Amino acid sequence: MPRRSPYQIVLSSEERSRLEALARRYTAPYRDVVRAKIVLLAATGWDNKAIAERLGIPRRIVRKWRQRYLEEGPAGLEERPRQGRPRRFSPTGSL
Repeated sequence: MPRRSPYQIVLSSEERSRLEALARRYTAPYRDVVRAKIVLLAATGWDNKAIAERLGIPRRIVRKWRQRYLEEGPAGLEERPRQGRPRRFSPTGSL
């Protein structure tokens, strides 16, 4: 029997429609589409294991985004600054 997540998501109709639009947008960054799909599936009652299998991602990733959405709302799905040393060269290769 699958374990139930302690992070149960309930979406308003506005949140659901915004996430559904993002999940369908093929020009959106892949990470944003996957995060939206995680939240949508979690809100419909899917467990973390089933979501991970459906999307082909590790279960810990599903748990992370489910928890962040519950704690921070839509802002929790946004990309955060990463730690580490800044890049020395620009992406275009020029100095």
